[in-house]
Amino acid sequence: MSAIHIQKTQAWLETFVIGLNLCPFARKPYTLGRIHFEVCLETELEPILEQAYAAAAKLVEGQEAHTDTALLIVPNGLAGFSDYLDALEILDTLVAEAGWEGILQVASFHPAYEFADSEPNDPANYTNRSPYPMFHFLLEEQVSQAVNTYPDTLEIPDRNVALMRKLGQAGIDKLWKGIG
Repeated sequence: MSAIHIQKTQAWLETFVIGLNLCPFARKPYTLGRIHFEVCLETELEPILEQAYAAAAKLVEGQEAHTDTALLIVPNGLAGFSDYLDALEILDTLVAEAGWEGILQVASFHPAYEFADSEPNDPANYTNRSPYPMFHFLLEEQVSQAVNTYPDTLEIPDRNVALMRKLGQAGIDKLWKGIG
């Protein structure tokens, strides 16, 4: 069961994140096999947060050899976007309490992702929509190295929004069908 969730997440990465170049930093760790994929099959908040914390700790402590970043995929829990945001807020607090500020970032992806200033049907939301709720753990040192090698990183979000709006819902749906 977990393998299916990882395969679908990898297809999403290949099609959206890398294929559309939504994140110009994703291709290298993905092609080098330096992304750790982990599935959390829990449905309740507390065990989800426990597994998320453990996944983050492994990355921070270097327990995952040859890993630059990690994705915790949560296919059975946090289906509601507001529940997901509540969990993300708690996770951010746990990261701070662990002393990992400046060391670890948590990026967020969810099937119903909606930016605060957008409408639910705005194609721009697909810059952060994923097949399943997931937490993306990034080491800030890796982020800094990537950002230093890429010009105009501040333009990435605006470029992504424009791309998604240009694709429109029909174009996005076509790509989405391709990931299964």
